[in-house]
Amino acid sequence: MSLTALRERSRPPTGREIAEIPWLLQLAPEHRQLALASLRSVQADPGEYICRVGRPATYWFGVVDGLLKMSSDNVMGTPITFTGVPPGAWFGEGTLLKGEPYRYNIEALRRTVVAGIPVEVFHALLEHSLPFNRFVLNQLNERLGQFIAAREIDRINDPDSRVARNLSALFHPVLYPGVGEVLRITQQELGYLVGLSRQRVNEALRVLQARQLIRIEYGGLRVLDLAGLRAYGPLSAGPPPLDSM
Repeated sequence: MSLTALRERSRPPTGREIAEIPWLLQLAPEHRQLALASLRSVQADPGEYICRVGRPATYWFGVVDGLLKMSSDNVMGTPITFTGVPPGAWFGEGTLLKGEPYRYNIEALRRTVVAGIPVEVFHALLEHSLPFNRFVLNQLNERLGQFIAAREIDRINDPDSRVARNLSALFHPVLYPGVGEVLRITQQELGYLVGLSRQRVNEALRVLQARQLIRIEYGGLRVLDLAGLRAYGPLSAGPPPLDSM
């Protein structure tokens, strides 16, 4: 499905979708009205692209519900996954600020509701709304830390540690406020993000659950120790608790 088809299917957001946009209520009434007048929502089906490498950036996007994947292709044409994009996430501000085409793909892993405002409105809010400036600045700062952590994850060969660190990134309370304590994700979807088979992801999740870092629930995962997930590694893991063996 083309990006044009997604635009043609877009519609004004519902009241429930508006309530899930974290930055909107921070705006002054006149700036909130400016954003609401231009906001569009669309449901993307699995495999549909929201952004494509080389395409011009015309919207600032956010995930209302569902799950996206950020990826690119290396010089050999092999896909490289950067991160998952769960509910509450808004992305692409760096590309809009630089006026560049996209350097990554954003693809729906499941049916996902995406909202967006046009680039012109994004820049108008930056020029006139101090709360919006603070939100975007905080986004950029947190995302820088996230990508530094992602580089560290790339050097980890231990599958359990890769799953733990990637999970901790998806539970980021600032970048992904819509996730909360429970992430709705399947083992297959997590495998796509981590670069492991579903079976190996299942093994890693069982290990992390035994160490009381997460709890596997129907349809998702509950984080029990976010700091522990972030610090998890082969040297820090140690033996599992006796009551889990």
